[in-house]
Amino acid sequence: MAEEAGIGRLLMIVGALVFLVGALLASGVRIPLGRLPGDIVIRRDGGAFYFLIVTCLVLSALVTLVSWPFRK
Repeated sequence: MAEEAGIGRLLMIVGALVFLVGALLASGVRIPLGRLPGDIVIRRDGGAFYFLIVTCLVLSALVTLVSWPFRK
């Protein structure tokens, strides 16, 4: 029963974070993800290739830090 409460709390926090990010994006605030130093962008005539390695590392670290208190 206590584990279900922890999962419910985690889902509410994740939902609130998604809502806040969505509200920021809808209001026109630009989030600099995808333009970090180390992200690779190759532009050619036919299109572009984005390899967002640093952005993925930063997001992974943030998700790890946020989920850390909910571990047993």
